[in-house]
Amino acid sequence: QVQLVESGGGLVQAGGSLRLSCAASGRISSVIAMGWFRQAPGKERQFVAAITWIVGTPGYADSVKGRFTISRDNAKNMLYLQMNSLKPDDTAVYYCAVRKNYRSTNSRYDYETWGQGTQVTVSS
Repeated sequence: QVQLVESGGGLVQAGGSLRLSCAASGRISSVIAMGWFRQAPGKERQFVAAITWIVGTPGYADSVKGRFTISRDNAKNMLYLQMNSLKPDDTAVYYCAVRKNYRSTNSRYDYETWGQGTQVTVSS
């Protein structure tokens, strides 16, 4: 089992930046990929970005391409999301997640373990 703890959320103005972190512990050897999802009030949880754990191949939702960068540090068991040029539509609770299979990158149903989430609020 893998445990996840997110941090780094906060309140920023439109155009600003935030860096989210996710600390992983437990059975890291079983991890195939890690990802970030977000959920705004009244909406479904949406895919943001993911990265394969060993090779480091990233993937992004169209809405964040060119603005967000996902990365990981295998030696420290850390996952990061650098968010630049933030928009009010980015406001949501952001969750870190683990995938232990070779199914789709962007489906929340293919991820087995989730963190508690961290709030990101972007004001206009």
